[in-house]
Amino acid sequence: MTTAVEREYSFGAASRILGVPESKLRYWSQSGFVGPSLRRQGRQVYSFQDLVSVRAAKELVDRGFAPAQIRRALEQVKDKLPLLDRPLEKLRVTWDGSALAFVDDGATFEVSGQRRFDFGLSDLAERAAEILALSPREETAAEPVKPKTAFDWYADGLALEGVPGKEAEAEGCYRKALERDSGLAAAHTNLGGIAQRRGDVSMARIEFQAALDLDPEQPEARYNLASLLYQQGELEHAVSEFRRVVERTPWFADAHYNLASALEELGSKRQAAEHLRRFIELQGRNTEAPVEWLAEARARLGRMDFAGL
Repeated sequence: MTTAVEREYSFGAASRILGVPESKLRYWSQSGFVGPSLRRQGRQVYSFQDLVSVRAAKELVDRGFAPAQIRRALEQVKDKLPLLDRPLEKLRVTWDGSALAFVDDGATFEVSGQRRFDFGLSDLAERAAEILALSPREETAAEPVKPKTAFDWYADGLALEGVPGKEAEAEGCYRKALERDSGLAAAHTNLGGIAQRRGDVSMARIEFQAALDLDPEQPEARYNLASLLYQQGELEHAVSEFRRVVERTPWFADAHYNLASALEELGSKRQAAEHLRRFIELQGRNTEAPVEWLAEARARLGRMDFAGL
């Protein structure tokens, strides 16, 4: 029988397990803050390890930490969870005021100082199993109707943005989200994307920069800004921004591809080849990646290799 640790979780299930609104989870995922690491049949799903990271993020957000600080703390959890030889259900995640760490059977092995919070992975696994056992009717009945939050408006905008002819409505939703919470950086990112698609480059740049002012580590906003700079012919500035993206999120395949393109135009073909190889490596693992981009990258790299680079 599959255990809670081995199961995969939808946004809705994760929301009920963690006590975080689904709209907020989608915002966190879309902004590159914290989210599901798996994809099944075109849908993002959470692993149990992802739930651990989101639970820790929630605790730190509630304590007023900035997104960049939380990202750095979460890297410790994501890096170490797969390496631990202890059963996950016997571990606790703890925060001592400066670092996230693990506690095993009550004995601290990677933390010092007084604990500011901790939670047991066994408790999280039990809650996950409980939610998975609920029928759809019980799940629906358990959730009262509430006024729309900033994250709800953001999620509405996200849903409308992909519908032809609905971008103006999506823009309105993002504006309403920002009226309720001016710190929603990803709402600015998406407003920038809408502005860019309608040809308002100046407004797009303002919105992308507004997102980065709120959350300097948001990969999507920086990638979009870099892409805009590239399209406007500001190649050196674009390269600088693309580099920041791939340094912070080395798995961002499209950033490697566009960085390679900008470097090639600047004459740095050896470096461009390195990023094309990285793009091909990343996309080769992605069964849902567009095959034409992969074929184009391989053809470009082949021409570079033929030239002796």
